[in-house]
Amino acid sequence: MVAPLTNGGYRNHCPACLWSKHVDDVPGDRAAGCRGLMRPQRIDHRGRKGLVVVHRCVVCGFVRPNRLADDPGQGDDIEAITALMSGRG
Repeated sequence: MVAPLTNGGYRNHCPACLWSKHVDDVPGDRAAGCRGLMRPQRIDHRGRKGLVVVHRCVVCGFVRPNRLADDPGQGDDIEAITALMSGRG
């Protein structure tokens, strides 16, 4: 079960495996038609956003970065993050 973030933010991906689902064209609009799974491709650092996981839709190829969740209640899995950073993810 994925717990809500305690810092007021939201998460769009699984905290254990970092996969997501393509539901938005613009964050929050739920307008994407393909509904494909979004594979985590890599971890990047984006200025004020900090660390992000870059997802690519396995159905249509859409790419989007999303912030990693650093939450004391249920943060993103550090082993999944480091595996992706090292090319093992």
